[in-house]
Amino acid sequence: MSTAVDNTSGAGTAAVSKSAAAIDRAAADGRAALIGYLPAGFPSVQETIDAGIALARNGADLIEVGIPYSDPVMDGHVIQAATTEALAHGFRVSQVFDVVAGITAATDAAVLVMTYWNPVVRMGVDEFSRRLAEAGGAGLITPDLIPDEASEWMAASDKYGLDRVFLVAPSSTPERMKSTVAASRGFVYAVSIMGVTGARTSVSTAAKDVVSAARAAGAERVCVGLGVSNSGHVREIGAYADGVIVGTALVAALRDGGVPAVADLTRELSTGTRKSN
Repeated sequence: MSTAVDNTSGAGTAAVSKSAAAIDRAAADGRAALIGYLPAGFPSVQETIDAGIALARNGADLIEVGIPYSDPVMDGHVIQAATTEALAHGFRVSQVFDVVAGITAATDAAVLVMTYWNPVVRMGVDEFSRRLAEAGGAGLITPDLIPDEASEWMAASDKYGLDRVFLVAPSSTPERMKSTVAASRGFVYAVSIMGVTGARTSVSTAAKDVVSAARAAGAERVCVGLGVSNSGHVREIGAYADGVIVGTALVAALRDGGVPAVADLTRELSTGTRKSN
């Protein structure tokens, strides 16, 4: 497997990044990377693993595994309902490492955990990071953590060689954009719209502006999420972004049709990743 060196780390030293390597492999193949999101423990831990493997085997380059949270302020109703069900079935934070290990053992996809910061703090930042690395995880996406408050995570991610993916949005000031890009490793997550997640009929025109701003601030890889639900969206965003993130549509597919539906939708989404010459 090829590797890539990402030099956007805020630590001042280059580090091997599984996320960057996956995005770069897609780029070398003339594609935008396809990134799929699944909530851990929905409908069960094993089905999350099976769905993650189906994602990887049908065109996804990276996989986000979300930790169910009792107060998911950024999540739309589809993902909220899925995480609520996972929690009702007794999902524990430590089981996310089982999900990550199950997917990484069977595929070459880079697997990141997406989580609000509180569950990481409750387990202990160092312990969480160590266990994620041992499970083969690529790193963390932290939607409610800003670099200014991430010193403990910066240290742990350097210690265990993990990617740290921070979010930028249409509301990000130039100063915030620059500091976020400098702190990120792997890629920068560009939120294309303000508000909660959810599949939409069209993609916000703000997405392209956010990507441009992130690149101007020095980002080497920028991936866009929130609102992507079909191959047309993937094609539109993939024309200017390095990766396209799909969440709600995949969760709905898993809810309604199980793992086979996830595989079918992933194949359909992947048809939009090819960049035109």
